[in-house]
Amino acid sequence: MKPDIPSALIDLLREARHVVVFTGAGVSAESGIATFRDAQTGLWRHFDASALASAEGFANDMALVWGWYEWRRAQVRKAQPNPAHRALAAMAGSVAQLTLITQNVDDLHERAGSKEVIHLHGEINRARCFHCGAPHAFSTDIPDEPEGGRRIDPPACLRCGGPIRPGVVWFGEALPSEAFRHAEAMAAQGDVFLSIGTSALVYPAASLPEIAAAHGRTVVQVNPDSTGLDGLASYSLRGAAGDILPRLVAQLAAP
Repeated sequence: MKPDIPSALIDLLREARHVVVFTGAGVSAESGIATFRDAQTGLWRHFDASALASAEGFANDMALVWGWYEWRRAQVRKAQPNPAHRALAAMAGSVAQLTLITQNVDDLHERAGSKEVIHLHGEINRARCFHCGAPHAFSTDIPDEPEGGRRIDPPACLRCGGPIRPGVVWFGEALPSEAFRHAEAMAAQGDVFLSIGTSALVYPAASLPEIAAAHGRTVVQVNPDSTGLDGLASYSLRGAAGDILPRLVAQLAAP
């Protein structure tokens, strides 16, 4: 049985001057993009996360790490926005102001029509030099990667000749300071904070709903499972984001 969307929540969203949305891996997983842990298959199944997503791991075996991220980038490019992505893009037209913050490194929110998305963990379709930081432009072609993955030497920087690295946040690295400061400010200011498809375990991003609650904002979570936000959220809607959000937005847009 599908959970009801409380009418009080719909009223709250209609009256809100500013709605802040925070999305995690569960939203992208509904488009077929493997979560970080699930993506450790094929060639990479014998490696722990620190060997695939850290500066040290990249320095130790650049071809292994670049190959993994090219496999993940191919998966992202082939994926399509799901009903949750599209519902959030539509929600922007039904509330006074909406700020979208994501932990996801894909571009599915943008492809669904969301504008000015705050990416806390970087973007897989961006890259930069490991040494000088110069940006690297990817081809518009979808990477043709085998299902089990392969090792690939990273391209060389056109400025200094150094290796190109993925434009994502690795273990041991700080979040992009400007993006995180902006996200913190929005969490404190928004009237309603929606946490969707995230376990709320990965800090410092997981501090955002706590900031919202500390400022007296209403926290709402959408997730199939129990999370660390259960005691913090005023509303917990259990289920897939791709099912709940379209129904929520339809009720929100109804006269």
